Amino acid sequence: MLLFYFTIIKHNTLLKLINMKKKIYLIALTMLLSVAAFNSYASTATDGALTILSKEQIASMTTEQKEARVEEIKARVNEIKAMDKSELTKQDRKELRTELKGLKHEANALGGGGIYLSLGAIIIIILVLILIL
Repeated sequence: MLLFYFTIIKHNTLLKLINMKKKIYLIALTMLLSVAAFNSYASTATDGALTILSKEQIASMTTEQKEARVEEIKARVNEIKAMDKSELTKQDRKELRTELKGLKHEANALGGGGIYLSLGAIIIIILVLILIL
């Protein structure tokens, strides 16, 4: 009789454990699918947006390709400036700002920088020119 009672307890415990595992798996699956749905929504592309190139991609471009890319960037910036931004939502305006920032960084990388002279350097150059001449 005692052995039968322990067998029933073990069986009930086992059933509870199986039900608990099913519930845990169901909750985990629900959370996984809900996160996957949010991620797929977040990865939608914007209309007419240019893809921002990395520095490695820019370094491997020829000068003609760089000039063509600069023209594409200029065209996109002019297109954004011509937009009526009053009709856009807050999220759309934020996306445009981030796109413009990315385009600005890419255009600076394509331009190859430049020579920056401080005021002290200009004064030294002028003094050297006066001494030489």
